[in-house]
Amino acid sequence: MADPTRFDPFGALRGVLRPPADKSISHRAAMIAAMGTGETDVIGYLDAADTRSTLAAVQAVGARLVGESATATLAEDDGLGAARLRIAGVGLRGARPAAIDVGNAGTLLRLLPGWLAGQPQGKWTLDGDESIRKRPVDRVASPLREMGARLAARDDRLPPLEVEGASLHGITYELPAARDQVKSCLLFAGLLAAGETRVVEPLPTRDHSERMLAAAGAQVRREGDTVVIAPAERLEPGRIVVPADFSSAAFFIVAATIVPGSDVLLHQVGLNPTRTGLLDILRRMGAAKIEIADVAEDGGEPIGDIRVGHSELQGCEVGGADVPLAIDELPLVALAACFAAGTTTIRDAAELRKKESDRIATVTDALRALGGQVEATEDGMVIEGTGGLRGGAIDSHGDHRIAMLGAIAGAASREGVEVTNMGAAAVSYPGFEGDLGSLQQGPPLHDPVH
Repeated sequence: MADPTRFDPFGALRGVLRPPADKSISHRAAMIAAMGTGETDVIGYLDAADTRSTLAAVQAVGARLVGESATATLAEDDGLGAARLRIAGVGLRGARPAAIDVGNAGTLLRLLPGWLAGQPQGKWTLDGDESIRKRPVDRVASPLREMGARLAARDDRLPPLEVEGASLHGITYELPAARDQVKSCLLFAGLLAAGETRVVEPLPTRDHSERMLAAAGAQVRREGDTVVIAPAERLEPGRIVVPADFSSAAFFIVAATIVPGSDVLLHQVGLNPTRTGLLDILRRMGAAKIEIADVAEDGGEPIGDIRVGHSELQGCEVGGADVPLAIDELPLVALAACFAAGTTTIRDAAELRKKESDRIATVTDALRALGGQVEATEDGMVIEGTGGLRGGAIDSHGDHRIAMLGAIAGAASREGVEVTNMGAAAVSYPGFEGDLGSLQQGPPLHDPVH
């Protein structure tokens, strides 16, 4: 095991940074390009362990990297910190049989079966690492079976997942919880099903799949709380631009908010409103120095700059509609709450227990080890803000977001933090430590953040 990585307190975080490409959109870009007819240019594809798994998966079923991207490494990029790829698709119905290693990529595990289930013929097995084998697939397998899919899983709910191509028919499916991965899986299946497929959401969830499928020519629409997709003969994505990842930017947003003297500008970040719930929560907590500028749309996705400075925070209630719009950022909300005055309650977030780790347990244990007053509940946490954290040592338990949370906690703490298994950050953000270090006592920006 590697030695712990130490993160000492920063005096302030200052400077300009473009976070890595959006992980969720990168996964979908590779899959939709593989489903497409002809070649698709993917500009800004994330180079990380999870997205490499997705790229390998679509190649396993017959998609090809063409031109310079066939021989270049992903690190040979377009100057934005991510790769420029050209992917030749196999068409909606051309996936070849394969054994697919999803690694640690839960998005790949849950989205790809939707496409494969409706293939005219063929068999596929999806399996991954020790962590992925603990993540349930019954939430996608059950509605796919209602559509006519032929699937088998270990104990009928865990990977490996076996998929056999079958004739599918459209259904109306009411999501029992707000889960965008299940919705996306069913939309992919709906492209190949007879009749329309309708997915009813209890709360709005991230809508990248709808936007990207519509841009590729699919007939997809929203009717109130329902997303409807019609069967398609072909997709023609042509070009997909991947913005910087809001979930990666979120670590620096929270860091700049809780470290006095900070002033950070995050460049070309995806600002899809189904992803930016963290900003609303922080503003409710009193984060007054958050500014959005230079917003434009590309492929249906809003992209812009986020500038953040330090603010004094107050505790607040987080739950209900907040949760699906900030599910990956809730650990950071808990961290920010330790630096606030008063009580913060996070509820309705039982889904956190089914991530790369049980994030309710791991976040609670980590913050308590650093001096925080945090109690776990069945579906969230209660945090008594004390205005800061002492510091100490934590283990990421192989969860990339816990590793990066520990690093931010160290930068904001009084005594520093040692993180065991910091290498887990490479799953989504291989350059995280370097980017964090680049903001340590950087030069001040020209105009003060308001």
